[in-house]
Amino acid sequence: MLRSDEVDDVIDSVIHPETRLGYVHLTVSDLERALAFYQLSLGFQVHRREAGTAYLGAGREDLLALTERPGAIRVPHRSGLYHFAILVPSRLALARSLANLIETETKLEGGSDHLVSEALYLADPDGNGIEIYRDRPRSAWEYAHGVLRMGVDPLDYRAILAESQNDPQPWSGLHPDTVLGHMHLHVAHIPEAEAFYTQVLGFGLVLRYHGAASFFSAGGYHHHLGVNTWNGVGVPPPPPDAVGLRYFVVQLPDDEEQARLIARLEAANVAYELREDGLWARDPSQNGILFAVGDRKG
Repeated sequence: MLRSDEVDDVIDSVIHPETRLGYVHLTVSDLERALAFYQLSLGFQVHRREAGTAYLGAGREDLLALTERPGAIRVPHRSGLYHFAILVPSRLALARSLANLIETETKLEGGSDHLVSEALYLADPDGNGIEIYRDRPRSAWEYAHGVLRMGVDPLDYRAILAESQNDPQPWSGLHPDTVLGHMHLHVAHIPEAEAFYTQVLGFGLVLRYHGAASFFSAGGYHHHLGVNTWNGVGVPPPPPDAVGLRYFVVQLPDDEEQARLIARLEAANVAYELREDGLWARDPSQNGILFAVGDRKG
C-alpha cells in the first residue's frame, strides 16, 4: 500500500470525473422474503433471476443484485456494508417513496437533511442498511473555506410529503431515472481507507467527519463513497456465512481509465483480478469492488 508521502509519485492518480457507481450485490438469507420487501416497500423491479441471484432495478440498468445463502446471519462489529444509497431524481420522487413506505407500514430508521441532500434511512429484513435520497441542485451547495458543507439536520418529513399531495399519479415504483448514488462502508481504519480510495483508486477526498468517517467522490460530487469506523476500530471482515455486502460496482468510462487504474493498483502492490465481468479488487478492509467499463449490466 502507498504511504501518505508517496502520493505525488503516482502518475494520473485522479479518477475520471465521469466515473459513477453501477449496482450493489448483497447476500440475503431468504431471497423470496427479500424480493417481496424490495418490490413492495421500495418499488424495485426484478430484471431477471440466474442461479440463485436476482437482479433488480428501476429502469434499464441493474441497481441491486441479491444472492441467497440460506441460514446466513447478521454479524455485528465487522467491516462491510453500512448502507447503500438509492438516488431518486427529484423531491417529488422522494415524496412518492416516503408515501409508499408509510402506506406499506415499512419501518423507517430515521431521516436527515444533509444540506446537499435529503435522505431516508431503513433496513431490509436481513438488516442491510438502505438510504433513499434526493440531491439539492449543485448551485445550492454551500462551501466554507473551500470545503463542502454537509450536515445531519432534522428532516422535514411533512414538507416532503406535501410535494405529493396533488400528485395525480398512483405509485408505480421507483422512478426510472433512479441510480445507485453512493456506498457507505464500515472499515477497520480510516487512514488506510483514505490512502486506498484517494491515492490508489483516485477518488477525491471531500470531507472528514470527526476522525471517524471520510467521504470521497469523482467529478466534484458530494460523495460516491463513505467509510466509517462506527463498528469499531480494527474490526475484521465478516465471515462467509454472513448477510451483507458481496461487492459493489464502480463504472469506469472507458478502457483507458481501466488501464490507468491497473497502473495505480500495481504501483501500490494491491492485488487485482481481470475477470469477464470486470476488474476485481478489495479495499484494505476486504470490501469487494468490481470495476466495470462502459455501460454494462450485472
